[in-house]
Amino acid sequence: MDSVAMLQRVVDETTRLVDGTTGELLDRPTPCEGWTARDLVNHITGGATMFAMSAEQGSVPDELVAQFMGGDNLGGDPQGAWKTAAARAMAAFEQPGVLEKLVTLPFGEMPAGVALSIAIFDVATHATDLARATGQTVGDTGMLEVALEIGQQMIGPELRAPGVFDEAQPVATDAPIADRLLAFAGRRL
Repeated sequence: MDSVAMLQRVVDETTRLVDGTTGELLDRPTPCEGWTARDLVNHITGGATMFAMSAEQGSVPDELVAQFMGGDNLGGDPQGAWKTAAARAMAAFEQPGVLEKLVTLPFGEMPAGVALSIAIFDVATHATDLARATGQTVGDTGMLEVALEIGQQMIGPELRAPGVFDEAQPVATDAPIADRLLAFAGRRL
């Protein structure tokens, strides 16, 4: 799998969904307990900026981590803020040799290629959350298959905790991929 190309697919699909989330849709609850659609877009926007900065500079200053993970990353233009952050992340991960570089994120030091896989899983999952919250659908089911595969390789019992990844929920093996991805991420369907 070309992980940079997969990230582009995730960004493209997520951008379509964020563009479709305007007005009162931003206030809708999402499958992420306690989060509105705006909260979710804020999270992925801060995350995209944080992942980009780690790929560019190797790490993110502590004072910026707090902003990216809990501050307002959207201002008055959620769609524009997401597009800016996503473009920066794409540019950062397209740099020659970046995937072998060691980066430090709030959850540890790792090769940037591993960080990229985490970003693919996280943003694809949240794109699915956003689609559910706003009555949209994720059109790129192949992207969701890859995201679930990445998640199954990376998310072990040590990462299962409320507010991070709840316990995987039961779901039929032949359920739609969006349901299987969300159930794996601990969403109650």
